[in-house]
Amino acid sequence: MGSTGPSNDQPTLLVLRALKLGDLLVAVPALHALRRAFPGHRLVYAGPAWLADVLELVGGFELLPANGLEMPLAVAPGTVDIAVNMHGRGPESTSLLEALGARRLITHGAAGGGPPWVEQMHERERWTRLLRWHGIDADPLDVRLSRPVASPPVASSTPAAAVVHVGAAFGSRLWPEARFAAVAAALNGAGHKVVLTGSADERERALRVARRAGLPDTAVVAGSQPLSEFAALVSEAGVVVSADTGAAHLAAAYARPSVVLFGPATPEQWGPPPGPHIVLTRPELRRGDVFAAEPDPALLGVSVQDALAALRELGVL
Repeated sequence: MGSTGPSNDQPTLLVLRALKLGDLLVAVPALHALRRAFPGHRLVYAGPAWLADVLELVGGFELLPANGLEMPLAVAPGTVDIAVNMHGRGPESTSLLEALGARRLITHGAAGGGPPWVEQMHERERWTRLLRWHGIDADPLDVRLSRPVASPPVASSTPAAAVVHVGAAFGSRLWPEARFAAVAAALNGAGHKVVLTGSADERERALRVARRAGLPDTAVVAGSQPLSEFAALVSEAGVVVSADTGAAHLAAAYARPSVVLFGPATPEQWGPPPGPHIVLTRPELRRGDVFAAEPDPALLGVSVQDALAALRELGVL
């Protein structure tokens, strides 16, 4: 959609969160809460256009393309009834929403009469706490997503595929290729159909991992799937092995067994909810520079044997 405006006199609630897939997925409990609290409102999520397929799985929200905070939102002033800042706490995001002239602004701090920002807090709790402060009941463990309607061929033919997600947005989260290959080889040796995932930019990395693991290039689907098919693959996976990325959050949303490798970020802030998920990290080594080009020492401190032990604990190996 290009702009928002009145729709059959239905009031509009707009959520600003112009961030990545994992950021959308940790906000799902708050989005569910808003849908329940405002059933008569048109619900709009301002975020990157490429997230549309997954936003559809949240249910009830339409997408308004918004990449970052540099440009004003394509919304006519005065057409939004409630504006919710789930992007952050800074003046840039707050100013974008204040420009809409909404009747009600839900945000942290004085601008919206909201709670003070707490730095060390799980992201799911951060946004549900914001809503509860404003009188909206919200459960931080309400992470569920609807099942994708369409399934990719690999998911339909192999519903219990072992998904090894080799990519990450930043170098600080990239576990070494040789270690991913060793895990993929072990899963393959245990009889699992191994599928290597990632973005189009990560396809060559995935191919190198596959070849090192003794897998055919056909095991690599990185860069060949729309986001809806990736979500379908994870929703049916037998296990997911991933760094702290959107793949890990999808595994949590569908309660699929997962091993999540943490580097610069902390599990206390970004980790999965209770379930068949095992987090691996070396917190005493953490440097914490998310934007670093090299893997964080906390991630490098996780060995192949650590990952295999976690898979055995999950009953996968």
